[in-house]
Formats: sequence, structure tokens, C-alpha cells
Amino acid sequence: MATFTRIQVASLMESTGLVPLFYDSNIEVCKRVVEACYHGGARLLEFTARGDFAHEVFGMLNKYVRSEFPEMALGVGSVTDASAASLYMQLGANFIVTPVLREDIALVCNRRKVLWSPGCGSLTEIAKAEELGCEIVKLFPGGIYGPEFVKAIKGPCQWTSIMPTGGVSPTKESLTSWFNAGVTCVGMGSKLMVKDENGNLDYSRIQELTKLSLKIISELKKDV
Repeated sequence: MATFTRIQVASLMESTGLVPLFYDSNIEVCKRVVEACYHGGARLLEFTARGDFAHEVFGMLNKYVRSEFPEMALGVGSVTDASAASLYMQLGANFIVTPVLREDIALVCNRRKVLWSPGCGSLTEIAKAEELGCEIVKLFPGGIYGPEFVKAIKGPCQWTSIMPTGGVSPTKESLTSWFNAGVTCVGMGSKLMVKDENGNLDYSRIQELTKLSLKIISELKKDV
């Protein structure tokens, strides 16, 4: 069962402005990523469940997070159907992120009052997601649509909360363009989960980039 309500998760997304996302089949690697992001200031994390037995890794990771970092809301991404969403919610997922808009996922998440964020690529899809109770819409792939798309959507639909995933970098230029366009938060994966010269995750750099991103976002939100 989730330890954070959907409103608490939405508030965290809005207040921090950043959702790091990652996946690895090695639980020890996952723990170190969580630690790096947490000490960098992140309070949300999306585990992108893209591998075989990913649910087993997530189950172990969520127990670790609850024990060591209870202020961290761990959720699951790349969820493609209601059965998978239900499975991860049974393992304590605090939010569900999907690459596409599916009503079956909306229904099972709403039934448990767990925040779900569907991948949308048009105003029609966004409107449908909001009719189904979506708090924050995922713009995916964000790099294809860009900040101008967000700005255009926010014109007639000022109430819409958008989280682009893909095409977001931990730089002042990138984050400024997105937040000035009106996003609520951003999802950041490969640009944040950097590797060293040997191809291994650079945990200290991940922590630094997380801290830097949150600092930039905080300053941008003050100017709004």
C-alpha cells in the first residue's frame, strides 16, 4: 500500500519540480542511485520498470526506501496495463507513470487513490486524462514536443499541470525553457543518471546534478 496520498505526491511534484527516473536490475545499484538522489535533495523517484523481474527489484527497493529514506516517494514508470499497475501498487508504489493514456490504469489507480501520470501527446489526450482524474499529465516524449508545445497548451488550459519527460537536461538553459513555458515539474533520466569513463554510474555526479537541478528549479519557481 502507498505511504503517500495522491495529493501528497502531487504536492511534492509541484514543490520540488523534479522527478528523477532510472532502472537497473541490480538492487545494490538501485539503492546507491536512491541515496545519491536523496542526498541531492530529491524527494520523488520513478523506477522505470523495463526489465524482466523488475517487480522483484522494486519490491526490495521500496522496502529499503521506507526503512532508510521515509521522506522519499518511490513510484513506478513504464507501466502499460492495469494488471501491472495493480501489482506495483500491491508492492507499495506511491505513483504510477505510463507512456500512454489508458483508462484501465486510471480506474485501478483511482480506486486506490494513487496518483497516476499518463503519457500524452495532444490536447485531446490531455483533456481526456483530466476527465479521468489525472492531476499531472506526462508530456512524452518531451523532446519531440518541446517547451513551445507546453506554452501553447497552457494558453487555453491554464489549469493543466504538465511534466515533460525526455528532452530535459540538468542545465539552467534547459530548465529555464521548460519552467518558463509553464511546466509543473520535469522528469529526468539519462541526462541525470550520468556515467563515468568506465561506463559505471557516477553516484557523486548524480548527487551533484540533482542538487544543481533543484537549485535552478527553486530559483525559477520564485520568479513565477
